[in-house]
Amino acid sequence: MPPRKAPTVRQRRLGAELRRMRERAGLSLAQASGLLGTERSSMSNIESGRHGISGERVRAWATSYGCSEPALVDALVAMTEERSGGWWDEYRDSLGSAALDLAELEHHAVGFRALQIMHFPGLLQTEEYARAVFRQAMPPLGPVILRRRLSHRMRRRDVLDRPQPPTCTYLIHEAALLMQFGGRSVARSQLEHVLNEAERDSITVRVVLFSAGGFPHAGGSTLYISGSVPQLDTVHVDTPTGSAFLDSETQLGNYRSVLDRIEETALTPERSRDFIRKVAQQL
Repeated sequence: MPPRKAPTVRQRRLGAELRRMRERAGLSLAQASGLLGTERSSMSNIESGRHGISGERVRAWATSYGCSEPALVDALVAMTEERSGGWWDEYRDSLGSAALDLAELEHHAVGFRALQIMHFPGLLQTEEYARAVFRQAMPPLGPVILRRRLSHRMRRRDVLDRPQPPTCTYLIHEAALLMQFGGRSVARSQLEHVLNEAERDSITVRVVLFSAGGFPHAGGSTLYISGSVPQLDTVHVDTPTGSAFLDSETQLGNYRSVLDRIEETALTPERSRDFIRKVAQQL
């Protein structure tokens, strides 16, 4: 079977976790290849996500590496059993890989923690608000791509309606509440929609006020995506130059600390809802 031309973030992550497992065992690629009776090139392709691997082989490799984390091994085995593709594949002809990878990560996530400075979180956006945000894209989006991006964003919201939805904590800066994308009517509807969504047991919304002062990572938005086990968490960072997916132990620890510090300064969920109502009433 030829190597995958463009493995997804989750396919690369499975390989990366196997590489980390090997490295924690103190084995080079050549040593592991001899131990497992697998060609070095084949192992390299698996660790890069360019080749798949069976769940049986994952368990065999984990045993050979002396891995003592059964929950992680079970989660990796489950990843090998995922069928390629999902609803997001319908958009492969028109959207970049980052948008598709984000939808796939959200589909498999058990929880989110998000920091939003200037926009409301994507999963909490109304269609009219999202359209107004996309119309500010640079370079400007053509009508066909605009419709496709809007449709994709609305489909992403379906994860919130699952029988067992992900547990979400959204830290939204006051600036996002005051930015009137699409005008007063659209902004008011967006605020009311967030208040309705915040009534879900699975969703917590907390507002970070201007008066809270500065805080880490104030210049961008962050989505911390919780995997089925903590070792499979991923951070999605959206910047004007593109998206990045971060998953090293140090990166995850740093972003957890950032979000912890910001939560310490945010209003409680109850006071946050009161503040959002106040802003909506003033529009």
